[in-house]
Amino acid sequence: MKDFLTAFIITDERNCPLYEQGEELLLSEKTFCCPKGKEVCLILVRDMTGLLFKFLQDSSGDLAPFKDKVFNCSGCTGLIKFALHTPEGPVGRPVADGAAARVSTTAQKKYGKILDSPFIKIIPDDRVESILGEFKEIQLEKDALLISKGEQNRNLYIVLNGELLVEDGGVCLAELKRGDLCGEMSYLGADVAASTVRAGSAATVLAMEGEFFGRLLGDCVGVQKYMAQLLAKRLSLTNAARAREFESCMSGRIDEIVPAELFQIFHMHQKTGVLNMDLSRGEARVSFREGCIINAAYNGRDNQEAIFKILAEKKGLYRFTSGLSPHDMRAGEIGDFMMLLMEGVKRVDEEQGHGGR
Repeated sequence: MKDFLTAFIITDERNCPLYEQGEELLLSEKTFCCPKGKEVCLILVRDMTGLLFKFLQDSSGDLAPFKDKVFNCSGCTGLIKFALHTPEGPVGRPVADGAAARVSTTAQKKYGKILDSPFIKIIPDDRVESILGEFKEIQLEKDALLISKGEQNRNLYIVLNGELLVEDGGVCLAELKRGDLCGEMSYLGADVAASTVRAGSAATVLAMEGEFFGRLLGDCVGVQKYMAQLLAKRLSLTNAARAREFESCMSGRIDEIVPAELFQIFHMHQKTGVLNMDLSRGEARVSFREGCIINAAYNGRDNQEAIFKILAEKKGLYRFTSGLSPHDMRAGEIGDFMMLLMEGVKRVDEEQGHGGR
């Protein structure tokens, strides 16, 4: 026979000094758990031990014959009656691996597969359910913000269902699924968030105050080891995401690097992609293939004339994105790069020498 885990529900209570109707009792081959926060009744422990022997001897762990039976405690100043509680399936179900085997049926129903998350699994057996009780449930609609970069965050969150996205400057650093953590930096005292976390879909998260998590971390070596490994993994993923972003996209301000210098950088590094700019007279677009300019548009002008006008700009924003369409990859150059640049700079100097006319 396999080990089993079964629960009882108190169906009636008559002057019992400890327990109330509707509360749950948990019995396995190795343990008996009274309702959360209640004292253990030694009389009830004796009764449950007797029931356990009866179950094992009479039915080899198959509790189906006892499904409709009501049991009584031996009684003291009061009395309780209880019956098998099976809201999720047959009685006498096999004990699950991991945290699911260490909590009540009610907790199993509420938290489901989150009990198999690596974080929950490393929590000591006798603290799993009490720690789950410290979490508060939060519902998030799609795109709702959970954590905002630069703002205070004092909570640890664990994803119950749905998906969360960790972002910084428009870069997606991580996608979090059921059982994943976020906000863990709060326990280090860094209560100002370094990244933004929003719901990638409708989601439910459980929130624990950072102060409580700090105490858990302080007295649980397993949690300390897990968090150290998690932070190392997160740092590696973040660095990889930023490296990918740097390779695929560059952005900044024109007043920090003028267009002529930008063009030379893309030419020197043989970049292929599109430079989009928000300038004084509107949007500008310049396409590069292996460092050569193949088309340009700005303020109603195209190609060379557009380049000359762009080179005269001194303020604005730019963003370079790698990659071109198949059509642009076959397009011809609009002119020799250095000749375009020299002619453009010459025209800018001449206009400035004549008062900008």
